[in-house]
Amino acid sequence: MAELHVKVTPKARRREIIGFEGECLLVKLTSAPEKGKANKELVRLLGELLGIAQSRIQLLSGATSRHKKVAIEGLSDEQVRMSLKKMP
Repeated sequence: MAELHVKVTPKARRREIIGFEGECLLVKLTSAPEKGKANKELVRLLGELLGIAQSRIQLLSGATSRHKKVAIEGLSDEQVRMSLKKMP
């Protein structure tokens, strides 16, 4: 199981992966950080980019913070990093 540290910028003009800053993945989301909307969008985006079901992605911490920790079932840390580094 992979664990990924993510820094989210909500209410951006478009959703995108900025890249890694050290061990932290920088992500822009269009959703507002209210009622879990941004968290759901993050899980949806990671699922799409990694080609896995959203049910395999779990928010471990940071539900109300920009800094989040996400668990990804079935992939290693290295597989996740390599897949996300290849994103345009």
